[in-house]
Amino acid sequence: MRIGDVDIRPVADGTGREDAREVLSVPGEDRWACHPEHLDEHGVLALALGGFLLRTGDRVVLVDAGVGRIRNEKYAGGGFLDALAAHGVAPGDVTDVVFTHLHFDHVGWATSKGEVVFDRATYRVHAADWEHFVEAADADPGAVRKLSPLRDRLEPFDTAVTLAPGLDARPTPGHTPGSTTYVVSGGGQRALLIGDVAHSVVELEEPEWEAVFDVDPVAARAMRNALADELADTDDLVVPAHLPGLVGGRLVTVGDRRRFVAV
Repeated sequence: MRIGDVDIRPVADGTGREDAREVLSVPGEDRWACHPEHLDEHGVLALALGGFLLRTGDRVVLVDAGVGRIRNEKYAGGGFLDALAAHGVAPGDVTDVVFTHLHFDHVGWATSKGEVVFDRATYRVHAADWEHFVEAADADPGAVRKLSPLRDRLEPFDTAVTLAPGLDARPTPGHTPGSTTYVVSGGGQRALLIGDVAHSVVELEEPEWEAVFDVDPVAARAMRNALADELADTDDLVVPAHLPGLVGGRLVTVGDRRRFVAV
């Protein structure tokens, strides 16, 4: 897709598989019977893994970096660098890596075996996520090992900020303390790369859903609905991180309900 002068391309890394009823729900209810088209015959929700490549001016920007070399019963990555190469981009061409948040399936190719993968890039993330995942006394050791090599290349932010022409960081906390939406704009158009503000279309369409992955489910739900209300019935694109094909779409109101229409 293209927004003004900014080119946005999906970069596929692999696929995740989660039992939908274990990870996404309405508290006290099972609403998945109303959305069977999003699940396979076993009730599994498929999650695309990867990120997005943005070209703006002389900058080559990655928004998130996939799941990396992980291959287990739920998550299988490994395709990110090949997908980048298919877009004509080598690791040394990347000027900026910006994270929507620091969960493992968004930072997989930030480092590999202790080495920074995009070794000419500046890395950016909200300071609250760096504190939560790396600096906190109870931070997960695996996250600390994965992310610590980035310290010398890290430029954290703690407020809304312009990072490149047509690319702005907008804090949208809840899923994680520093969860960030990246707003791509130009020519009167906008696309919001929302990371895991929503994992599935159903979270955008129905206001009561919660995700087990949310650090603060109440704040995450409020933020998700505020964004959905802002975007509904506009030409703005919403681009979650895990929809099949890494697609984006628009939110429209049908009766008293929101609906997601892929583009």
